[in-house]
Amino acid sequence: MQLENTLRGVYDTSLTPCYLPWNTYNYCNAPHVNSNHYSKPKESEVNLVYLNVVIRHHKRTPDNLYPGEKGLNPASGWDCSNFIAQDYASGTAQVYHETIIPEWHPFASQIWAGTCDAGQLTRQGLEDVVAHGKDFWSVYHDKLGFLEEVSEKDIYVRTTTEVRTHQVAGGFLYGMDPSTADKKWPVYTQPENIDALVPSYACPNANSIRAAYQSVPAWTDHLTEHQDLQDRLDATLGTGGLSAWSSWYDHFFDTFTSRTCHGHPLPCNSSGHCVLKDDADTVFALGDWEYNYIWNAAENATRYNQLTFGVMFMELARDFKSFQSGTETHKLRFHVGHDGSMIRLASGLGLGKISPLRWPAMGSEFVMEVWRAVNNQDFVRVIHEGSPVPTLEWVPLGDFIGLLEAQIPAGIFEACMGR
Repeated sequence: MQLENTLRGVYDTSLTPCYLPWNTYNYCNAPHVNSNHYSKPKESEVNLVYLNVVIRHHKRTPDNLYPGEKGLNPASGWDCSNFIAQDYASGTAQVYHETIIPEWHPFASQIWAGTCDAGQLTRQGLEDVVAHGKDFWSVYHDKLGFLEEVSEKDIYVRTTTEVRTHQVAGGFLYGMDPSTADKKWPVYTQPENIDALVPSYACPNANSIRAAYQSVPAWTDHLTEHQDLQDRLDATLGTGGLSAWSSWYDHFFDTFTSRTCHGHPLPCNSSGHCVLKDDADTVFALGDWEYNYIWNAAENATRYNQLTFGVMFMELARDFKSFQSGTETHKLRFHVGHDGSMIRLASGLGLGKISPLRWPAMGSEFVMEVWRAVNNQDFVRVIHEGSPVPTLEWVPLGDFIGLLEAQIPAGIFEACMGR
């Protein structure tokens, strides 16, 4: 296998260096729409009439933990005491939570020192999302005048049940309008066991499809080919014999990028052996390869993607049909999801037919614009990471709805459950 994406990207800062193109792949903070690089469609006499946006949350602590996590971090650990995480019921005391990791705890070796939980949005991630919201507003308010104000009347916010997606929604709204800090704002979620946006609904048939195409040489050869890398990482990180770490490079990718994006060193063990930068770069490239294979290139990847994200495609299709019928009451529907949301959306919209898909970066963004021509015909333009998608630059609204609906398996519940 060829790891074509090795070193093609930024993994150690939210600020893309000025010597690189502005839209360079930056895993720490994806490029997104902004007034400096945004252009209206080339078609003349058109007006923006609707927006539907899906983004990934921004920077967080690692979501996966090594068996001896504490010993693989600097003594200072991870600090999340620099912003207040509130969660309280209306009309009650305005409580907030702070993570404590007692030294005396018998299982303290399984988490780093400090004040962060696993998968927690960090202050740096919050700063990135506020800047993201400012850039979004600079286009759709300042440049185009489409969004007149940040109000519930115009903007519908949909997140997953993960707290970090709620915090990202709040940061994005604040970036658009700092006065929202004094407002209460609903974010709409679906119950965790049926949430389409993660997605997290059960689909045994999809699991079987994925297991099948991850048991053939097209997949297993890449694990065999990089066994020396796996052995080095296991020896340094204590992950030997753990299938979650040996069956793919997802966990290594997560734990390395979370560190490098926050300026932390790659992990070193108590014997002084550290993960090498070259090995981390190989893991980053392997992560891209695996994500493209699972959700785009593998035989039956399309069917797997449709089963696991078909309900979300149904939700998006309903949104656009509601706009088409004149029953939509919002100008913007804004969704905050995860990397699994973004890779499935990218695959379903056909981006993998243009070029291999990459692991969706922090703050990854799809903006689906609807423009109205003088003859009252509506067209969709899809913008991904700040740049129009070549195959989706000017699609009749009805055809775009058809594209979304084509990703919904007939009888999806029965198709998932095998009934």
